[in-house]
Amino acid sequence: MFDTSLKMSPDRFPDPVLDVQTEDGGEGIAVLAGGCFWCVEAVYKELDGVLEVTSGYAGDTEATADYRTVCGGRTNHAEVVEIRFDLRRITFGQLLKVFFSIAHDPTQLDRQGNDRGRQYRSAIFYANKKQKEVAEAYIEQLNRAGVFDAPIVTTLEPLEAFYEAEAYHQDYAAQNPNQPYIAYISTPKVEKLREHFPDRLKEKKL
Repeated sequence: MFDTSLKMSPDRFPDPVLDVQTEDGGEGIAVLAGGCFWCVEAVYKELDGVLEVTSGYAGDTEATADYRTVCGGRTNHAEVVEIRFDLRRITFGQLLKVFFSIAHDPTQLDRQGNDRGRQYRSAIFYANKKQKEVAEAYIEQLNRAGVFDAPIVTTLEPLEAFYEAEAYHQDYAAQNPNQPYIAYISTPKVEKLREHFPDRLKEKKL
């Protein structure tokens, strides 16, 4: 697993002071970019309250939303995951806490580890004004708290559209646990989540 600039244990990571609150329940959508979507997807599928995680692309047009074109670095797309979640069980802010503390390193500009290019940038594609406000406030909060040894470079971008990735990318880590990239990059992140946030995990079915 590549190095991270995180200076504290994820379980000591601050909760967002500002969050999206609702008493009515329902479903929310979050679209996040944190490097290769295989790894980010694997982390979020573990969380209680997350209903579905879909790998895909955001940031550019439908015509350019395919893996070969995006990986060629000729678009403004980022590899993203779309997270559908139960607002009664997990909040947008809590998803961001995992995003910054576990899912990726938000201090790496246009890359994650050896994956380099705009398609691997750290980004939050906000669906509405409230999501943008929560994300802005949390980034400012984390920078003030000095939880990383470098500034956060995560961009905030309006969600114009989400384009689902090809079928073979969906649930990729679970389907290919012995693939070297999954074994060395994705699996350690999932293990880190299980170690530091056991109370946030889905209950395992017997």
